[in-house]
Parts: sequence; structure tokens; C-alpha cells
Amino acid sequence: QVQVVESGGGLVQPGGSLRLSCAASGTIFSMSDMTWYRQSPGKRFELVAVITSGGITNYADSVKGRFTISRDNAKNTVYLQMNTLKPEDTAAYYCRASGFSSLTQRSFEYWGQGTQVTVSS
Repeated sequence: QVQVVESGGGLVQPGGSLRLSCAASGTIFSMSDMTWYRQSPGKRFELVAVITSGGITNYADSVKGRFTISRDNAKNTVYLQMNTLKPEDTAAYYCRASGFSSLTQRSFEYWGQGTQVTVSS
């Protein structure tokens, strides 16, 4: 069964840093686009950063220059390095593995359970 597991959340002061990790099953990781989303009370569910299976990245304007998404295919893990954190970054962060399998000719989408990031003094 495919699993996606996030980790690395926690409490950090404004201006601090955290690195989130998202590990996915090896059977699908290399062919997956990996996306970080976040949601907090009173805010919409929003896309934070994406890294495609080919390594192309994109970011929400709100995190550009502060967050970096990367992947280590050998470890089947995607990372979100978050620097210069702001209180508005406080949210539950979710990882999604998605893509299209040429072997099965089917699209797929798997979600992690989320990890909480709280930025507060």
C-alpha cells in the first residue's frame, strides 16, 4: 500500500527555520510530482511548492525566496526547507504525491496526514 508520511513540523519563532520531510513509497516516488500544501483556520487550502518528477520547481508567491523544495530520489523523500518563517506561515502542511503511470496508464494521487508548523513568539 502506498504511504506518504510528513514529518519535521513544530514550533519556531518568527525568523526561524524548519525543514519538513515527506517520504513516499518507492514504487511511486520517482514518477511523482511532489507538492506541499498548507491550511490553517480561517485560510484556504493553498499550494505552497511543487517539484516535478523531473526536478522542476515552483512556489507560491508568498514563500518565494524563503522556502526551498527539493527531492532525494534515493531516499524517496521530498523536503521543504523553510527559512525566515513568519507567523502567517503557521498551518498544517500536507504532502501530495501525484502523477501518471506509464505502466498502468492511470493517474494517481496520495496524501500524507499532515504536520503542524507553528510560528509564534
